[in-house]
Amino acid sequence: MKKHLLFFLTLVIFQLGSAQQQSAFTDGEWFKFRMSYSGWLKAGEATLNVKQKKYNGKEVYHVVGKGATTGPIKWFFKVKDRYESYFDAKTGLPYRFIRKIDEGGHTKDIEIEFDHNKKKATVNNKKYKTVKEIDIDVNVQDMVSAFYYLRNNYDTDKIKVGDVVQLSMFFDEENYPFKLKFLGRETLKLKVNGNKVKVKTLKFRPYVMAGRVFKEEESLTLWVSADKNKIPLKIQADLAVGSLRADLDQYKGLKHSFVVQFDD
Repeated sequence: MKKHLLFFLTLVIFQLGSAQQQSAFTDGEWFKFRMSYSGWLKAGEATLNVKQKKYNGKEVYHVVGKGATTGPIKWFFKVKDRYESYFDAKTGLPYRFIRKIDEGGHTKDIEIEFDHNKKKATVNNKKYKTVKEIDIDVNVQDMVSAFYYLRNNYDTDKIKVGDVVQLSMFFDEENYPFKLKFLGRETLKLKVNGNKVKVKTLKFRPYVMAGRVFKEEESLTLWVSADKNKIPLKIQADLAVGSLRADLDQYKGLKHSFVVQFDD
């Protein structure tokens, strides 16, 4: 187990070109993921919850993500993470991002306010009691808003195997150029909401930073549903030590029908 993996492997996701006609999600959408280490050891669980509300007079989606270790592993590596994002309900651009984590004693407590007109981010590091103003890229996303923004800007009919797309993501105190490669289409067997199902998926290879956590840039593979929801279904990560896997366990509040085939 390493830092920043228990929950937000589920969020290192997708930038593709043209806009969809319909939103992929709505108020009340909720996901729960089960995590396992090296293919067998139960590691923990994570949730994502969407609520529509107002922030500084603007219509926004407020997403709260939580992650924690469970079972035997929490006795020697305890994780308790909370991430939040407030992003514009129409443009998808983030206004506020919160990251409060405790991962085996490694802690962060950061709040970021985005001003897209001035192209500035105000980073309030509560742990070290510092406030910095940093330049941001045009249309930059935070770790959480990126997931939802890209679900709404995803033309799955036109992507081809080998296509590589990019997204600017603001991580802690810097703009990070995130790249993603489309690997193809695949049908997965899963167990969600207590049912064994087969789901048509899109398979991707996000390029990550090699070194402290990942073995190499191509250590991460993810699968999302090939329907209007673009649900994250499975993530496999090869770590510097062992591997981590996340599987969708439960869901509710989807905007569109989840296209599955029940597997007897």
